[in-house]
Amino acid sequence: MGKIILTGDRPTGKLHLGHYVGSLRRRVELQESGEFERIFIMIADAQALTDNADNPEKVRQNIIEVALDYLACGLDPERSTLFIQSQIPELCELAFYYMNLVTVARLQRNPTVKAEIQLRGFAENNTEGDTQQRQGIPVGFFTYPISQAADITAFHATTVPAGEDQKPMIEQCCEIVRKFNAVYGDTLTEPEIVLPQNAACLRLPGTDGKAKMSKSLGNCIYLSEEPEDIKKKVMSMYTDPN
Repeated sequence: MGKIILTGDRPTGKLHLGHYVGSLRRRVELQESGEFERIFIMIADAQALTDNADNPEKVRQNIIEVALDYLACGLDPERSTLFIQSQIPELCELAFYYMNLVTVARLQRNPTVKAEIQLRGFAENNTEGDTQQRQGIPVGFFTYPISQAADITAFHATTVPAGEDQKPMIEQCCEIVRKFNAVYGDTLTEPEIVLPQNAACLRLPGTDGKAKMSKSLGNCIYLSEEPEDIKKKVMSMYTDPN
């Protein structure tokens, strides 16, 4: 079997410069390299609902926006398969079976999950009716690494282009693969992560000077923005007075 890529994005908003320097540009390079037998690019709408269940319309509306950004960046449907996660119900089925191979304690130790919980302001513990506490962690969000493992292994992906912050997710996927294969025989493929080559682009700072450009932080420049809007954002950025 040849080399296969699986990667994608959650459609919670239009894609921005952080996505471009961190992953999109690299995906196009890999597409053009001719090294891969198949390339799958997923619009992860089901995963986007794990922390947007109260606003499904936001996810639905942004599916087409993400697809347009993909095409604009150079991803070619003739060479890369673009698909919507929710249109393949087998991915949810596979994730259900993988849940029996992962403990709650292991999910709690995942650095990416811990960071994302903090970023979104989810509470580690809360009780029903306690309005003073933050929203509790949705189970779907907590089991995000398991769902991601299902996406990767369903396509026998050998390669996952992703940012540095996704390394713990790929490590957990590999653990699931090894456990599954130990029980059911050599069935699943263990993937490898491909990180951005330019170390300076591992994480693009936001327009507010914070460490990460992010849709949720509102500090990003979108790929589809008009030139005058880009200029306004750039001119408002804080620069070193020296």
